[in-house]
Amino acid sequence: MLIGEVARRSGVSARMLRHYESLGLLQPSGRTGSGYREYSGEDIRRIFHIESLRSLGLSLREIGRALDDPGFTPSALVDDLIRQTRERIAAETDLLTRLRRIDAAEPAGWEDVLQVVAVLQALGSKSPAARQRAALSAGDEVPVEALVEAVLRETEPNVAGALRWALARSGADGTALLAKGLDSPVAAVRERAVRSLAELAGDEPTAHLRDALAHPDVVVRGHAALALGTRGVADAIPVLIDMIVDGRNDTDAADALSVLASDTATADRIADGLVSRLGTGTPTGVGAGAGAGAAQRLHAVGGPAGRFTRGTTEAPARVRLTQSLADIPGDTASRALIELSQDEDRAVAVTATYLLRLRDAL
Repeated sequence: MLIGEVARRSGVSARMLRHYESLGLLQPSGRTGSGYREYSGEDIRRIFHIESLRSLGLSLREIGRALDDPGFTPSALVDDLIRQTRERIAAETDLLTRLRRIDAAEPAGWEDVLQVVAVLQALGSKSPAARQRAALSAGDEVPVEALVEAVLRETEPNVAGALRWALARSGADGTALLAKGLDSPVAAVRERAVRSLAELAGDEPTAHLRDALAHPDVVVRGHAALALGTRGVADAIPVLIDMIVDGRNDTDAADALSVLASDTATADRIADGLVSRLGTGTPTGVGAGAGAGAAQRLHAVGGPAGRFTRGTTEAPARVRLTQSLADIPGDTASRALIELSQDEDRAVAVTATYLLRLRDAL
């Protein structure tokens, strides 16, 4: 079969067939009397083998090895092709993402395009200083998706703070994107997501923070509770009390509880929660004038009148719980401190006595 017929049937141009021949990749089996190349059925099969391997991304040199080296094993080469393909896909995906973000910025001219590209490149820089400068200078031209992505991947605290500030200042709604970050399999990403949500104002971020109070990640729950406490959301009270017991950001948690204790009902609810973690049992020795309701809230136990037993709460946690009663107004907290001043744990008793003196001085 002559070269023209081979090209027609195989779909490989005559020029490419000659190129294969020049590289030693394909040799026609014979020549006609006039000197024209003549290809056999075996030559045709080799052409199809070459084209099949080219479709996998092999170079012509690699194809020659694969077809002619009896000791050639494809596994290593295929693994390398997989790696190269993944890298190429990642690069193309990154380019597509960048183009979409430029399009989302709705540039009016090439100067705007170049500005967006410069900021996007700076946000992805290996230099923390460059990323921080980009965050602090980011304006409306930076798509919210780019800011959210940068926030969720940032490991440097100062840069992360600048990015959260830029996201909050942008006014763009990245709430839904950040909320998706709460489901990340990476703990650090989940923490960055909830901390960023905490700096966004509005009903939607608050709703996501409420949902995060039930998150399986204790760190996410804690950041959500602290943010909600400053917003006056009483749903955060149980998690804040858990933080005090566990010693996780307990000072911040106590401060958030004091902010929430702005009305009598909420203050009593907080005091109830703190007291319930100090011990269990029935009230005794509450003192005249406390009233039945106050007595029930104290959860004091039997034994020596007017004392709490330690229950299952560890001693350091009981001290932290006692300290947290300091800024909780109302009779419930005061009565609890009176009882705790007689506690069998000297550290708790001393702390309660000191706090009572401070309350008397006010």
